[in-house]
Amino acid sequence: MFRNMEYTSFKTERRGGFCLVTLDRQQSLNALNLAFFQDMNAFLDEIASWLDLRVLIITGAGKAFAAGADISELVNKDKDAAISFSQLGQKVFRRLELLDQPVIAAINGFALGGGLELAMACDFRIASSGAKFGQPEVNLGLIPGYAGTQRLPLMVGLSNALYMLTTGEMITAGEALNMGFVQKVVQPENLMTETLRIANVIASKGRQAVKAVKAVTRMGFEEDFEKGCTMESLAFGSLFGDEGSEGREGMKAFLEKRKPTWSIVLDQNIST
Repeated sequence: MFRNMEYTSFKTERRGGFCLVTLDRQQSLNALNLAFFQDMNAFLDEIASWLDLRVLIITGAGKAFAAGADISELVNKDKDAAISFSQLGQKVFRRLELLDQPVIAAINGFALGGGLELAMACDFRIASSGAKFGQPEVNLGLIPGYAGTQRLPLMVGLSNALYMLTTGEMITAGEALNMGFVQKVVQPENLMTETLRIANVIASKGRQAVKAVKAVTRMGFEEDFEKGCTMESLAFGSLFGDEGSEGREGMKAFLEKRKPTWSIVLDQNIST
């Protein structure tokens, strides 16, 4: 079943077990504005009821993934309005980050400022070889506002993060790969093919297992090791349910030398 939803700042395409979100404000290099955050908030509400959603993919149309916040919208804000806008972005990106399903950023071009912060809110990142990355806010006398100062050190280490945050310089896809910020770099023409291949791999696994492993991994990484271990044990045990549970089906299929029956195969013929 294919379904399109209407949003002002991005397009969505849904087929099988995945959904592709394509930022589409090409005249501003997909800069993030208030409408984007309102749209994303509404979109996350919408997909909460999609029981068959397995993977969410976010990419950009044209030359950019997202080239930062929309400065023309920010320039007239006062202190209180700026704080509120920062908090809105943080809230929406946190919702995206805590989504049950894995979220993949397919970075096709510039990922700068707020665009880099959007990429950081995804679970992992596949980049075109021509992509550029940076947090250039200091060039404008500003700092990141959507939790970039908090997420970036966790991903690339304190010194790498401070280098990017204080110089405002862009780095290449190869440098981002070396830092561990992106997990793969591919040729531009192969970006969506490779991203969809990875999405298909994830969708072939047990849905509850993927949900559980994302939750417990984030718990231990972001909060507390001991709490994470406790949560892991509880989640591990929950997959040993009745005869119809994914864990039992997966183990039986392994012993019987067959494929488990839970998988939803994603359709790679999506139009982009």
